[in-house]
Amino acid sequence: MCLYLQADFGFNEHHQNELINYMRFAHSKRALRLKTIDSCFQDLKDSRLMEETYTVDEVSDMLDGLQVLVRGEVEMELINTAHTNALLLQQLFSQAEKFYLRLQTDISELENRELLEQVAEFEKTDFKANSKVNQESSKPKLAPLNEGGVSELLQKEISRLQEDNDKLKARLRTLESQAMSTLDEKSKAERALKDLQKSQGDQQSAIHAQEITTLEGTVAEMQADFEKTLNANIASQKDLQDSLVSAKHDLLRVQEQLSLAEKELEKKFQQTASYRNMKEILTKKNEQIKDLRKRLQRYSITLYIMTITEM
Repeated sequence: MCLYLQADFGFNEHHQNELINYMRFAHSKRALRLKTIDSCFQDLKDSRLMEETYTVDEVSDMLDGLQVLVRGEVEMELINTAHTNALLLQQLFSQAEKFYLRLQTDISELENRELLEQVAEFEKTDFKANSKVNQESSKPKLAPLNEGGVSELLQKEISRLQEDNDKLKARLRTLESQAMSTLDEKSKAERALKDLQKSQGDQQSAIHAQEITTLEGTVAEMQADFEKTLNANIASQKDLQDSLVSAKHDLLRVQEQLSLAEKELEKKFQQTASYRNMKEILTKKNEQIKDLRKRLQRYSITLYIMTITEM
């Protein structure tokens, strides 16, 4: 089921589960409203259809009353659906604006029959059998949509840093495994040391004690090296994030300066002699056109009067 939705819409697992939750919500609201409409018809049957024959006026009156009830229920559901969708978009837009993103919607795609049929086909399937959605402690963050420049670079750097973190976690697991193995060896060596102390005396015990000390020193060096590498990567990641945020702010400032420069250039152009001459020529032409229209109007009136006089 999940593979079908991912292949058609291109969602990741998290967004896939979010869509399933929303469709479950919409399905439950629709089912509740349909039950209400069914109850309207049932109430009509129970309260009005008590006789075997009715006049045309009585049937018309019952149908009019039923129409008002059903129309009210359908209108309420449509309004509620529109308001619910508006709240959903408000959540998405609020999350996007926190990361300086500008989401775009294509209203024409909402009537795309092919896409609507895909959604209907998915709803017909047993999406309730999907695994439970993972409940996150914090709200999810949106990824940039159709943005380039600094935003695209920021996303690439975040992906790269995530890969580095995954590698560090893998290395941490390897080091932990090595440390556990070393501790096991240490435990074995300690047991062997006790056995040797009983059998061979203090001299052999001192030799094994020195080996244990060496092993402990090796483990300590490995732990210190790992902590140093991890701290260096964390500092590098923070510097990169700060640099990318600063670059985003610089880009917004340059765009604002460019807009001000364009407005200033347009203002200077309006103050040039060419612009003023062109404006004077257009003004004269407009006056000539107005004069010609007045003369033509007077000529038409004169011609009309002469025609009436001849008649």
